[in-house]
Amino acid sequence: MSDCIFCKIINGEIPSKKVLENDKFYAFHDIQPVKKVHVLIVPKNHVSNIAHLNEKNEDYIEGLLPFVRDVAKELGISKDGYRLIFNTGEKSGQTVFHMHAHLLGGEEMGWPEA
Repeated sequence: MSDCIFCKIINGEIPSKKVLENDKFYAFHDIQPVKKVHVLIVPKNHVSNIAHLNEKNEDYIEGLLPFVRDVAKELGISKDGYRLIFNTGEKSGQTVFHMHAHLLGGEEMGWPEA
């Protein structure tokens, strides 16, 4: 999508502070972090959100959880724990409609906490 900010970040049109990348996913630091560690993990192929996955594009996210694990290790938060959040749709707070996960950590978190 030509107007998608995450597609532009993935394509190098907008600078980002990269954490890790492979052939399917890109992880970078959020520019407005809500926790000590706040990284966004996005598939390189555009899909709006989890609700828009179907049999034609669900393989876009194959390997996502192992990639998240590797990002957490790279950030040094895998031992103490972290939170992975997907916002799906406007009412959940999704503001960029390119599927992405928020990886939060580096500090104590309570529950429930948004």
